[in-house]
Amino acid sequence: MSAEDTAITVRRLTALKCEHRDLDAMIAQLALQPSLDELELKRLKKRKLQLKDAIALLESRLIPDLDA
Repeated sequence: MSAEDTAITVRRLTALKCEHRDLDAMIAQLALQPSLDELELKRLKKRKLQLKDAIALLESRLIPDLDA
């Protein structure tokens, strides 16, 4: 992976982590509301899991390949 590719991956990773953190806060806030919208909560949680998977994939790309 070139230095430019690494920089792009790190920027994308940072953006995804920020979105994941924001979703976590939104989910916590939504869960406190008395008129809980279960469908919206479910959608947010699903998006959060998708972000978690994307973050894990990008983090694995940043790990250098080692010859066995």
